[in-house]
Amino acid sequence: MGHAGSSRRYFAIAVLAMVGGWSAFQAWLLVQPKQEIHAVVNPDCDLRAGPCLTVLDDKRSVRFSIEPRSIPPLSPLLLRVDAIGFTAQAVSVDLNGVGMHMGFNRVLLNRQPTGHFAGTGSLSVCIRDVMEWEAVVALTSEDALISVPFRFITVKDSVRP
Repeated sequence: MGHAGSSRRYFAIAVLAMVGGWSAFQAWLLVQPKQEIHAVVNPDCDLRAGPCLTVLDDKRSVRFSIEPRSIPPLSPLLLRVDAIGFTAQAVSVDLNGVGMHMGFNRVLLNRQPTGHFAGTGSLSVCIRDVMEWEAVVALTSEDALISVPFRFITVKDSVRP
């Protein structure tokens, strides 16, 4: 094997080293801890009146809505999340009672063609006539894990005027 064969071998080794280095860098990025952002409940939010917005910082916000707005337990509910100012890669919503754990109830939302996330879930049955609930929206972005709580009240039909 001459000089040309030796050069090709070194070139191939260099290319493999670069590809291996790039792959290792990509794997390192995947395992890097992401920033965790835990928002607080917006006390002005009323999901029964319409979508609620929680501002995370000067660049990012999360909008959440539930339809129908009466939010009836044991009925299909359309959950919608808009990530504003950033791109969410995955979104889920945990639905649970405030002060009363109702069991695991997580809804994975799907990205819609318009860019928002949506999915269908339902609330568990509750023995209380009036119940306070919390929907915790969890978003994964390229650089952060974001958790945003939204609270709302349900009222059984039997106690409505």
